[in-house]
Amino acid sequence: MKIALDAMGGDFAPQAAVDGAVLAAAKLAGKAHIVLIGQEEAVRPLLEAHGEAAAALELVNASQIIQMGEHPAKAYQQKQDSSIAVGYRMLHAGEVEAFCSAGNTGAMLVGAMFSVKPVPGVLRPAIANFVPKEHGGFGIMLDVGANAECKPEMLEQFGELGSLYAQYVLGIEKPTVGLMNLGEEEGKGTTLTQQAHQLLKVNPHIHFIGNIEGRDLFNDKADVIVCDGFTGNVVLKMAESVYELLADRNMHDPFFDKFNYESVGGSPILGINDNAIIGHGVSTPLAICNMLLQGYQMAHSGIAEQIKSTFKS
Repeated sequence: MKIALDAMGGDFAPQAAVDGAVLAAAKLAGKAHIVLIGQEEAVRPLLEAHGEAAAALELVNASQIIQMGEHPAKAYQQKQDSSIAVGYRMLHAGEVEAFCSAGNTGAMLVGAMFSVKPVPGVLRPAIANFVPKEHGGFGIMLDVGANAECKPEMLEQFGELGSLYAQYVLGIEKPTVGLMNLGEEEGKGTTLTQQAHQLLKVNPHIHFIGNIEGRDLFNDKADVIVCDGFTGNVVLKMAESVYELLADRNMHDPFFDKFNYESVGGSPILGINDNAIIGHGVSTPLAICNMLLQGYQMAHSGIAEQIKSTFKS
């Protein structure tokens, strides 16, 4: 198995990418190989500096970089030899089983839509993120940024996508699904959430437990939290800020330490025909390492095939 990493993606690339790949290579030894994609003249010296620790890493040259501030669709189309475009071509061709990048989020989404493409039947792929639970483990929340405006049918599908991920990757046998809302009662919320509630409660593929409120995010009420991308992104960034506030005050707790983006490394794009993960722009070597480990977990679990099989039927 091969897991690809955009070596030029992120504010601290390529150094952080190479260092993180070396960490992940040690953990994945005997299980998977890591392929770095980026400008050879920039990446090769960093690999050589690691000596034998980097010997197993493969490097594929990509002459161009999609910068963080560039227009995603325009840059992806015009820079076909960028590390992101090359990574998606390798993923689409089956040369790697997962592709990870801490680079331009929009370009990663564009690449997912136009290269490996959405699973037939999926209205819009979603970006998912992991939610630490106070009694241990993680739940999953989606969408957290790909779809700021949603239709009720999209939220229903997010419930299915999240349930499949929770079951096959997180190992939750019968994941519960909750709809983020401003009240627990069925009639509460906007027209969107009211209509989505009606679809979710009759969906035979999920275990829907009804509306949940913000205070339920970290308890065990729901393993899968469904929301539009605007709401999910606000919640995600707020959770990150809680960790930063505590860390700035030198306050550490095993539960709140899980709010640190480094602990999971990245957010999977669910609903596409293969495995792609988007990392934080400020990803450190530890975050890069955990993103690659997550890529391996996704590929090993066969989650993309499970999603395709579910929506085909």
